[in-house]
Amino acid sequence: MKPSDTSSEVLLRGHEITRRWGGLVALDRVSLALERGSVHAVIGTNGAGKSTLINILSGEIPPSNGSVELLGQDVTDWTQPRRARLGLGRSYQRNTIYPSFTVFENCRLAAQASTQKPWQWWRSAQHCEASTSAARQAAARAGLTDLLDRPAGLLSHGQKRQLEIAMCLATSPQVLLLDEPLAGMGAEETERMLALLSELKTGHAILLVEHDMDAVFRIAERITVMVNGAVIASDAPAGIRSNPQVRLAYLGEH
Repeated sequence: MKPSDTSSEVLLRGHEITRRWGGLVALDRVSLALERGSVHAVIGTNGAGKSTLINILSGEIPPSNGSVELLGQDVTDWTQPRRARLGLGRSYQRNTIYPSFTVFENCRLAAQASTQKPWQWWRSAQHCEASTSAARQAAARAGLTDLLDRPAGLLSHGQKRQLEIAMCLATSPQVLLLDEPLAGMGAEETERMLALLSELKTGHAILLVEHDMDAVFRIAERITVMVNGAVIASDAPAGIRSNPQVRLAYLGEH
């Protein structure tokens, strides 16, 4: 299924992505387009291929067939760090923070990774104005300004997920790939995260892989539904709700 082209600015495009593991087809000709200013959710039961898709889009694993285009460039053969430097950020299902470092230090490390200056190896990171500024701005956007000096390991679960997004933002991405950012959150933390995503989509294209269906239908402009590695539907939330294939295969309705 090829996504329809619109007048909106497409920042990330996957076309006919296929991934095989031996005789197993984990992804079967999956296509999607992420547009600036919108949240595109990918849903499906366990084993549907969601994690494989996000890993291919981010550059962690290569596709068996198909292509990935980021900001108008074919990045199919690019490594994950190279895609990140072009403007791709991602979070993971499990926390990838440094618990003994402060919130600020976590954000600064992420910023330094995207603005490496090996010729200044002798210079203290504290004196790098670019990474320091990027770290503070990212933390502020993620709502963590008041927690800059707190060790990351002492944050609540929801705050740790906010920090992961802040670390993504510190690299100045245009595309965000978020893998289950709401997992394990209570109602209040979920509301805070949805407010953050709503604010962030203004300048970004966001891919959201999520199991919280209430949240998905509230935040996403478009939803792609996967079953057994293939896309069975990709539409606005209203179209997904009324799609008989989706209701049968995923929502459990007839």
